[in-house]
Amino acid sequence: MLLYVLGIVIILIGLAVSIGLHEIGHLVPAKLFGVKVTQYMVGFGRTVWSRRKGETEYGVKMIPLGGYVAMTGMYPPQRPGEAPRASTTGFLNSVVEEGAPTGKAGGAATLEAAADTIDGAAPAGRHPAADELELRRGIAGLVDDARLASAETIDEGEDHRTFYRLAVWKKIIIMLGGPLMNLVLAFVFFAIVFVGFGVPQFTTTLGQVNECLLPATSTATSCDATDTAAPAAAAGLRPGDTILEIDGVNMGSWEQFRDAVSAAPGTPLDLLIERAGSEEHVTLTPVPNTRLVVDEAGKVATDAAGVALTETVGMIGASPASARVRQPITAVPAQVGQNIEHVVGIVVRLPDRMVDVWNAAFGSEARDPNGPISVVGVGRIAGEVASSGEMEIAARAQTLVMLLGSLNVALFVFNLIPLMPLDGGHIAGALYEGAKRRLAKLFGKADPGPVDTAKMVPVTFVVVIVMGAMSLLLVYADLVKPVSLFG
Repeated sequence: MLLYVLGIVIILIGLAVSIGLHEIGHLVPAKLFGVKVTQYMVGFGRTVWSRRKGETEYGVKMIPLGGYVAMTGMYPPQRPGEAPRASTTGFLNSVVEEGAPTGKAGGAATLEAAADTIDGAAPAGRHPAADELELRRGIAGLVDDARLASAETIDEGEDHRTFYRLAVWKKIIIMLGGPLMNLVLAFVFFAIVFVGFGVPQFTTTLGQVNECLLPATSTATSCDATDTAAPAAAAGLRPGDTILEIDGVNMGSWEQFRDAVSAAPGTPLDLLIERAGSEEHVTLTPVPNTRLVVDEAGKVATDAAGVALTETVGMIGASPASARVRQPITAVPAQVGQNIEHVVGIVVRLPDRMVDVWNAAFGSEARDPNGPISVVGVGRIAGEVASSGEMEIAARAQTLVMLLGSLNVALFVFNLIPLMPLDGGHIAGALYEGAKRRLAKLFGKADPGPVDTAKMVPVTFVVVIVMGAMSLLLVYADLVKPVSLFG
């Protein structure tokens, strides 16, 4: 039980550090570009520690599953001469602030494995012009509420330090800094796994030698006198023997050895093996055996009638041992790319995936181990890994580090979704602003000024409601029918 809890704690700490560094990715370029940053917070809920350094308050909140950076003037004034509106890089934090008509903001959110859940309590004062405005209802009212709740008077002479006055490329760098930090962390974690620990790979050393061969259509679990003797055992091969050559050709991998055997049913092969430090020659004759045909995706191929296809290949009745092999650093980008492709696929097909989660949570269907999970599910997997007696300590540590790498890939992809209030939404707003200004300049029109992203608050509320519902469903599914690495 202690190891199970330790696994959860390790993931929570790793997640909090990842989110904290994500916000530093926003904080550093914002300060370099002269934007006034009033708060940097890790976590959400009640503040447990904070310290002000210069104009910025740095702190840690009670629940370490989020964070935000509060920058002055992320939203431009509705009309020239009004005070810019402050906002944050936090997901739910900005929504709560912008949706409250008056007072202070605050809130909480549930983290999905592929989500950067964030919240906070950045102060928001009522705009002095509130009493002079007639609040409208409906969508227009939401936009008005956002402007009023986020209003902050800029100190005299500091209007130039607002976010909305930055050049488009600077806005993009600031908002892209967080997701890019998660991408860098993903590279670091996967480098630790691939270059530091290494990955399990089949070797040319035999791990098991069978007594007999059974066709793929057989349901037997043991050998009898009528079964074909396994050529490997008949040739005298033993577990621990290392295959060096076949007919004078060096065998650099198990896959190469397997292909050579499969292509030679009934053909004697001269094997050079290493056993107990010495080399020996062994004659091995693979026997023809029937096996199922599989496609590139690993699925069993079938004919037009749906009957599984089989093929005749050479078999020897032996399987390889595996060993942890360290990979070159050049293998890391490919692994990160595969993870990004996987997460993007989940996001693109999220509606269908959530239907599957619903059917699993409230029906008899099994959970898809490659589908979306919440932070609860990630924690449960981490606990299972840490407490598993079937894995070596190094393998447990490697799996936990890989989980953190996958989480950072999820944070990278999720935050780039072009919807407010995610980073991708702010980036999309900046790109739209740049396009408008270029078109205006091209056609000789006046500069249209910064894009008022506060008008996207209604969309923000819809996004939050939908994502909140999906997060609750994922948490429930991870409680009643969790994904498990060990079946």
